[in-house]
Amino acid sequence: MKKKLQLLVASALLAASSLSSAQTLLNASYDVAREFYKDVNAAFVPYYKKQTGKDVKIDQAHGGSSAQARAVADGLDADVVTMNTTTDIEFLAEKGVVAKDWNKRLPDNAAPTTSTMLLLTREGNPKGIKDWDDLIKPGVQVVVVNPKTGGNGRYAYLAALGYIKKHGATDALAQEFMTKLYKNVIVLARGGRDATSAFLQRNTGDVLVTFESEVESVNKEFGNGKVDVVYPSTSIVAENPVAIVERTVAKKGTADLAKAYLQFLYTDEAQEIAAKHSLRPRSAAVLKKYASSFKPIKLFTVEEMFGSLSQAQKVHFNDGGQFDKIYTVK
Repeated sequence: MKKKLQLLVASALLAASSLSSAQTLLNASYDVAREFYKDVNAAFVPYYKKQTGKDVKIDQAHGGSSAQARAVADGLDADVVTMNTTTDIEFLAEKGVVAKDWNKRLPDNAAPTTSTMLLLTREGNPKGIKDWDDLIKPGVQVVVVNPKTGGNGRYAYLAALGYIKKHGATDALAQEFMTKLYKNVIVLARGGRDATSAFLQRNTGDVLVTFESEVESVNKEFGNGKVDVVYPSTSIVAENPVAIVERTVAKKGTADLAKAYLQFLYTDEAQEIAAKHSLRPRSAAVLKKYASSFKPIKLFTVEEMFGSLSQAQKVHFNDGGQFDKIYTVK
C-alpha cells in the first residue's frame, strides 16, 4: 500500500513537472474568432504532442483587430497574431515586430481562411432588408464595427462601397451613398463581438453587418432562428492573415512552436474546424465537402476594387480620410 502511494505521488509530481515545463504560446486574435480558435487549440495540443512528444499550452487574447495589433506593438508578448485584415499585420511589420515578408512565409498570402460580410436582421426580417442599398432607407438602424478599430468594420465599409461602385456610381454618388448609410448607424462598435452584443443582448438596431463566420457564434450563443441571415447580391472577400511575432519568439524561444501552430491551420483537421465555424477553408477538398454551408454569392476582392487594403487604409480609414468625412459622431 505504501509503495503504491509512493508511485501515485511520483506520477503526480512527474505530471506536474511536465505541465510546468510545457511551452506556452499566446495567440492575439480578433473578436469573432474566439470559438474557432478555442476548437483549434483543443485539436492542436494533442497534434503537437504526437508530432514532437512535447506538451504545450495555448493562451488567447481577443479584441478588435486593430486594437490587438496596437497592443502587440506596445509590448503584448503574443507569439502569433491571427487577424482579419492584412493592414494590421503590415502595421506590425512596419514596427519591426513581424517579418517584412510575413505574407510569403505561408501559403495563400499567409491567410489560411477567408470570410465575407453578411447582413443579420431580426427574426422575420421586419424591415425587409435584401441588399446593401436597403441600409440607407429612412428608419433603418444599422449596427456595425468602427472601421478605425476593427477589420470587421473596414470590410463592412468596403463591401458596401464596392457594391455601389460596381453599380456604376461616381465617386460623388458613392460618397453620398456611404454618408447616408453611416447616418443610419446607431452603434459603431469597437469590435465584432461588441457589435453582436449590442444587436442581440441590448436589442439595438434593425440590421447587423458582420462576418459570415459570426452567424455560427450567434446561433450557438443565442439559439437558431434569433436572426435572419441576408446574403447581399455581392460582397467582399475577407482574408484572415496570420504571422509569427518575431520579437516575442526570439525572446521566449518559441519560434518552432509558433511556426507549427500556424502551419497546423492549413491541415485538413483545422480546415474542417474552420468550415464548421463558417470560415471559408482554403482547401478545395474541404470547401467542396462543406459546400452546402456556404451559399453561393458574387464576391469581389479588395485588390479588384481598391488596389490593396493598405491603399484603402490611406484613402478611407486614416485620420482625415473618407470615413472621417462621411461619419458624424452622434
